[in-house]
Amino acid sequence: MSDKTEEAGWATAKTLAEALPFIQRYDREIVVIKYGGHAMGEEAVARLFAADAVLLKLLGVHPVVVHGGGPQISAMLDRAGVKSTFIDGLRVTDEATMEVAEMVLSGAINKEIANWITIAGREADVRGVGLSGKDARLLTVTKARRTTRDPGSQMEQVVDLGFVGEPKKVDPMLIQALIHAEQDYVPVIAPIGVSEAGQTFNVNADTVAGAVAGALKAKRMLLLTDVKGVLDKNGNLIRQLTVAEAFDAIKTGVATGGMIPKLETAIAAVDAGVEAVVILDGRRPHAMLVELFTEHGAGTLIRA
Repeated sequence: MSDKTEEAGWATAKTLAEALPFIQRYDREIVVIKYGGHAMGEEAVARLFAADAVLLKLLGVHPVVVHGGGPQISAMLDRAGVKSTFIDGLRVTDEATMEVAEMVLSGAINKEIANWITIAGREADVRGVGLSGKDARLLTVTKARRTTRDPGSQMEQVVDLGFVGEPKKVDPMLIQALIHAEQDYVPVIAPIGVSEAGQTFNVNADTVAGAVAGALKAKRMLLLTDVKGVLDKNGNLIRQLTVAEAFDAIKTGVATGGMIPKLETAIAAVDAGVEAVVILDGRRPHAMLVELFTEHGAGTLIRA
């Protein structure tokens, strides 16, 4: 054994010892992870994510994954020659678009993530289980309603987004049964919901993750995205925000674009009983482990 190899071994042991207080903090706690379309990256990134999810399970954490897939839906719609329209960041979803969205989200992406987790956890028999909000009435939704202001008359108009839904109720029984089963399961949830009348709707994945985390009273919700967190006006990472400071960041323009709905989701999740929400860069290897098991974390933490 070389000196360098021996030093690496001691460094690894030191890291594990330093992580012990954090491992104990999350023992048997639920962590909801929103795995974003842009954060998914390529196969190598997906495999790393799956391995980290397995490690969380083996360390006594109960990870619950909610995934997006906007870029993948757009790619499939482009191949099918279907043009997408967005209003306030939400895709206007007609019947043809809804068909494609469900096929991509509940089919290809959902089963692929669950499969990567099963492959990563093969030796320890940790298994990914792919679900959508339609399974066991996990996610009941209502039709989303938005208004926009006419630039000429300045009058507000109701916009029909089609088959776009908003969470009305999350029934956590199926998820709880899976995470507390004797077998080590990791639930993987596609953001597809169903109305009381049985109609299928596409739902924003951030919103679903927040609703699921609130229903499960999760210890943490991790919003994995393609930026390192909320940045101040100088481009520096803001490590922590209270709910009041998060509101202020939106109001003063510190948070812009896609960060606004992420902060709104974080605020809603904390209000629903989640201890804290973290927005972090899911493209960085082991970002979840750094966030949960080190002192300084890896992104912006929002708490009450």
